[in-house]
Amino acid sequence: MISYKGLEEKLRERGITRSDLTKELGISSRTIAKIGRGEKLSRVVMEKLCGYFSCTVGELCCEISDNPILQTLREEKAAKISGGLYHELQVRMTYNSNHIEGSRLTEDQTRLIFETNTLNAGDGVPVDDIFETVHHFRAIDYVIDCADNVLTEEIIKKLHEILKRDTKDASLDWFAVGEYKKRPNVVGGHETVKPKDVPFHMKALLDGYNAKREVTIHDVIAFHAEFEKIHPFQDGNGRVGRLIALKECLRHNIVPFLIEDSKKAFYYRGLSEWENERGWLTDTCLDGQDTFRRLLDIFSLEQ
Repeated sequence: MISYKGLEEKLRERGITRSDLTKELGISSRTIAKIGRGEKLSRVVMEKLCGYFSCTVGELCCEISDNPILQTLREEKAAKISGGLYHELQVRMTYNSNHIEGSRLTEDQTRLIFETNTLNAGDGVPVDDIFETVHHFRAIDYVIDCADNVLTEEIIKKLHEILKRDTKDASLDWFAVGEYKKRPNVVGGHETVKPKDVPFHMKALLDGYNAKREVTIHDVIAFHAEFEKIHPFQDGNGRVGRLIALKECLRHNIVPFLIEDSKKAFYYRGLSEWENERGWLTDTCLDGQDTFRRLLDIFSLEQ
């Protein structure tokens, strides 16, 4: 369902009604009825409304989710609420996910960047760490925005493009930001899927996953493990994989899991030994669910 609260506010500011829009913009009464019922409008109509009010789509409407976690994140994101669940998810997931991959930024530094868009001079932090932190914030926003959508290769590639833009890797012709890898890579001593075979394996993984009638936390964990085994991108696979897991948990009304940097060794062991012992990664991710539940408890959100 769509909430047009922002549109209603714009109408009140101008002193006009929904019906007045039929004359102003030449849209049908049927479209006006859709607004009243909370139904989605066509792209053409939304463009007309945005042009008329000189605003973005997000300022006019937002999707209302049955998932209280997702709905809270969307509301706090739209209202730019400080100190809430959205705020803490951004800081804690960005810090831990980046630190697992070797970022030198501390949690306090990550929080400072999110809250003030600044970093203390003289901290000696690599520029790429700063870029990837800011981009991770944007990637979480993207996940929240598209959480209800079926998972596709386009969404996965977009997450990679958001994360890796402007970094030194983006200047390398062979790196392919937002596209699958061009060079083979080995991770933790394990050979990953060869570049020429990545599209086939990714399509097969997505087709099998999206065919499930009901997705559980165990399905999300399995997808994460198989994604990391394919290792479709030249770099950034871990962060993209964890963002996908967040998206899919939000999509299927599952409490997300937050892997803390302190659990990195257990997490890597679980990924490395997935084919032999699935319980290790499963236990680590379920522990990450408990970490997220403690975050929900702070804000009195039950799930």
